[in-house]
Amino acid sequence: MGRAQRTSYILDRLAAEGEVSVNVLAEELDVSPVTIRTTLKDLEDEGHLVRTHGGARPTAYRNIRLRQSDRIEDKERIARAAAEMVRDDDRIMIEAGTTCALVVKHLTGRRGVQVVTNSLLVFQNARPNPHIRVTLTGGSFHAETESLVGPVTERSINDFNARLVFLGTDGFSVERGLTTQLAEGGHVGSLMRGRTEETWLLSDSSKFGRAGFVSFMGIEDVTGIITDGDLPEESIKELTERTQLRIV
Repeated sequence: MGRAQRTSYILDRLAAEGEVSVNVLAEELDVSPVTIRTTLKDLEDEGHLVRTHGGARPTAYRNIRLRQSDRIEDKERIARAAAEMVRDDDRIMIEAGTTCALVVKHLTGRRGVQVVTNSLLVFQNARPNPHIRVTLTGGSFHAETESLVGPVTERSINDFNARLVFLGTDGFSVERGLTTQLAEGGHVGSLMRGRTEETWLLSDSSKFGRAGFVSFMGIEDVTGIITDGDLPEESIKELTERTQLRIV
């Protein structure tokens, strides 16, 4: 396969899946990882993608509704584990994110739970449950994340106090902490942390080692991380030295 065909294949995979892995592409295209890395660098220089740890993502971030099905089984397990932390009559905040949006779906049987969120997906998933009271912050609508951000959102968050907050991320690492593509979204997460007793990051392991545009919180600033079991042993050790880690 020539460079033009290889390039076309990679861009098609990016459009369909939103992320590609160097090792997977090397195996599928029957070339060396070095060849794939060189091709990804060329495509990044041409503005077609952004390289990440072990792969690449598109320069244009996919709408959150297109990302909902990515690693859905891992996300469901993580969300279920987070929901188990919620008590009757609890007060929680949930920030925008595909995994965070699933938490309320697993609150069946809880009574009197009050949720403050800037996520329209959280609101949508909570609507069928009459025992959850949802307060949706105001703010400016951001279509790619189905979230509300900006000064109105920030003022609204500062009116509430909660026991738990569940945060999402576009990438996290020991060095860069929690990161996001949307600066305003990162500010929302930081404000929610300041209004709650415990801060939990919900993220599948594919986001470890990746970095979004903005770092908005250190690993040491979260109470704990709930993730799946695909993290390397060395990474698990690094994270557990700095925060609680729950692997589901």
